[in-house]
Amino acid sequence: MDPVSPAHAPFVHRLRTRYGETDQMGRIHHANFLLYLEEARTRMLAHAGVPYGELERQGVGLVVRSVELRFRAAALFDQELEIEVRVDALKGASLTLGYEIRCGAEWLVSASTQLACVDLAARPAAVRALPEPLLRRLSPYALAPGSGPRRA
Repeated sequence: MDPVSPAHAPFVHRLRTRYGETDQMGRIHHANFLLYLEEARTRMLAHAGVPYGELERQGVGLVVRSVELRFRAAALFDQELEIEVRVDALKGASLTLGYEIRCGAEWLVSASTQLACVDLAARPAAVRALPEPLLRRLSPYALAPGSGPRRA
């Protein structure tokens, strides 16, 4: 992998909500936010120069260990959402990502995911250390030391 290109935490991904993602009340159904987090996470990895498909071809998987979502306001059909993704923690075999989802100035959702690094060649998949190139590539998206997550 190439050296890290300059980047700044957090990474921002934009998406437009679709009608099929709404529930009977006309709001984006809560389950769709998991898809939004995954889309933003994979786009951040690609932006960092580590496309997820390439990781898998190298036998490295990042499996979701935990997810936390906190809803503050509803998202609606045909809104453009901004999803900020930042690295909250990098450990030996796991990473924790924090997310803030907004529509304009309105803060809709705070979330976090913890991902475990696994060796996809092992059966069953076995936990392994995060590859050094991945750690280097993700470090620009990490919070400044001592700043902590921005969730309220």
